[in-house]
Amino acid sequence: MTLPTPRGTAPPPQNTDTVPEHVPGGASEADRIAALEATVAGLQRRLASSGRADQAAEDQQKTIALLEAELTALRTSLSWRVTAPLRAASVRAQQANRSFESAARAVRMRGGLRSALAHYYAIFRKEGIDGIVRRGRRILASEQFEDSPEAYASWIEQHDTIDDAKRDILRARAAALPRQPLISVLVPTYNSDIAFLRAMIESVLAQVYPHWELCIADDASPHPEVVATLREYAARDSRIRITLREQNGHISEASNSALALATGEFVALLDHDDILPEHALYNVAAAINAHPRARLFYSDEDKLTPEGRRSAPYFKSDWNPELFLVQNLFSHLGVYETALMRQAGGFRKGFEGSQDHDLALRCIEIAGHDAVHHIAHVLYHWRIVPGSTAGAGTEKPYALTAGIRAVEEHLARAGVRATVGQVASDIGLLRVRYAPPSPAALVSIVIPTRDGVDLLRQCIESVFAKSTYPNFEIIVVDNGSVKPETLAYFDTLSARPNVRVIRDDRPFNFSALNNAAVALARGEFVCLLNNDIEVISPDWLEELVSIAAQPGNGAVGACLWYPNDTLQHGGVVLGLGGIAGHMHYKMRRGTFGYFGRAVAMQNLSVVTAACLVIRKSIYEEVGGLDEQFAVAFNDVDFCIRVREAGYRNVWTPHAELYHHESATRGSDMAPEKFQRFQREVRLMETRWGDSLLRDPAYNPNLSLDTSKRPFALADEPRIGQFD
Repeated sequence: MTLPTPRGTAPPPQNTDTVPEHVPGGASEADRIAALEATVAGLQRRLASSGRADQAAEDQQKTIALLEAELTALRTSLSWRVTAPLRAASVRAQQANRSFESAARAVRMRGGLRSALAHYYAIFRKEGIDGIVRRGRRILASEQFEDSPEAYASWIEQHDTIDDAKRDILRARAAALPRQPLISVLVPTYNSDIAFLRAMIESVLAQVYPHWELCIADDASPHPEVVATLREYAARDSRIRITLREQNGHISEASNSALALATGEFVALLDHDDILPEHALYNVAAAINAHPRARLFYSDEDKLTPEGRRSAPYFKSDWNPELFLVQNLFSHLGVYETALMRQAGGFRKGFEGSQDHDLALRCIEIAGHDAVHHIAHVLYHWRIVPGSTAGAGTEKPYALTAGIRAVEEHLARAGVRATVGQVASDIGLLRVRYAPPSPAALVSIVIPTRDGVDLLRQCIESVFAKSTYPNFEIIVVDNGSVKPETLAYFDTLSARPNVRVIRDDRPFNFSALNNAAVALARGEFVCLLNNDIEVISPDWLEELVSIAAQPGNGAVGACLWYPNDTLQHGGVVLGLGGIAGHMHYKMRRGTFGYFGRAVAMQNLSVVTAACLVIRKSIYEEVGGLDEQFAVAFNDVDFCIRVREAGYRNVWTPHAELYHHESATRGSDMAPEKFQRFQREVRLMETRWGDSLLRDPAYNPNLSLDTSKRPFALADEPRIGQFD
């Protein structure tokens, strides 16, 4: 028998909480199976959340068993097998329809058919038909993380719309703010579309917060209508200040000219064809008051289609230093203390396309991470026009080159040895490769096991055969194995100079087994590894150790795939589905996820202990795994304690391993195990309380309900509209 997988982060159920009172007998087999699946999942969730271990709970367990038996009978029936071709044809038709809708949406996002054809023709010339097919598959896969335009429009109507009554409330709140900073909105212009330019200016004029100035620098536009429009608005409102450059200098120099006009305490960056919602600057001013030590602010954003509809909202993480290195969170809306921006030297020529990213990096070097605050509201509408990176992050190759250089120079100034590149050719996302310690630090890999020799052998032999890291030891914790073949394999392992087998016959307690082994570990770093893991990336240990070695970092987690190449662990979100759940769960390999977060190194609150690397000193500092959590939530509790001790936990997609835990594992509702699970649930809730519902790495506008798709909009955001 193999050891149970530590389940601090159980796979989320895929159905709703709604439990029908009965399954309609006259329904088709497909409908009946779907209804039964929903019923079983609903009962399981209701049982798990009730915290009960009485007769009623036992009755529910019996009901679940009966329904699962009925499901098995239906799935193995002759009629179900005979109608399989018809169901497959129906699925293909639905897929074709979805593909057509996706293609139409992709055309709109690129600013129209002509722009889309030019874009994909360029890809065809560079990468051939394979490049087109690869991108098409990714578009289809990525849409599982996007809300439909109709769903987002409904969400906006309920949670992000301002009427006259709310407008009056905001004006009163703005007038009552103790600190009412002047906010200078910087806009460089060049040959602007006049309709878009007017819309941008009107959006600033419409702000409910009155203490602003609009500083526009025109970069020698040859079209006279641009200058005429700017002069018209400057004459209309004294808060609009313009400067007309005599020579074109590109966006960095034009932005510096706009900065020279600024007299405000803070500056906000706005492009000439984008718009601000009318409450944007109020939310900024309110955040400045609520967080007086903050010197940099960034908000959530969405996009405007060519038809002017809001789409593709990006609800971001709170401040996330690792994610910011590979993705510019400040774009958009980015707000900076004016004195800080000037101290950093303003915008640097030569970084056009990533000038904002370069600026923010230099500002943070001066102000520090604690000076950054995220405003969890959509305060910027980014217009999709042909050639804009609003349509795709790869539209401007020079911007990617500048972004790589900006991060490289930032890391060099910080004394960090690392290289920077692009994650993939079809996404505007960077990858940072930290240099591992030199000489290579010893890593102690701890693997608890009980029999299951085939899995254990696969795990250990893959570590030896595939790993390129030169300095590790393996500590196998034998928790009462009895099978002769297992004991014989232990004898073989013991002959290896860097493997130790430790016997520990206590009742299974994942936390206690690991703690005992870590106490004996000789390594500077420890790697907790499940016995059902198989190495994919040869440099997996270099990746994990190099990140764990960075000052301030704590636990570092890997990217774990099921054998069918769906994602088992892409990081953990607190509160998702209850205590905690997996991000991008069961996402297909080759997909980028929600705004690239499935392929981006990032700070997270929790990573799974199925494969986790951390300095031994930090492990011991926080007291190791809490042995009250024998099976469930030990990694969740541990990572929260590491975070509370002041360290940043990190997940990387670039250390890839297979996790042979069953991708379709059923419920584990044996009475004694269920009671233990409920005790651990209650302990987590008592210890961590409401913090389980506010994971800084997951936006409060996104749902914690696992019956929805990952990163779905929350029916009820966990933040007020103007909080």
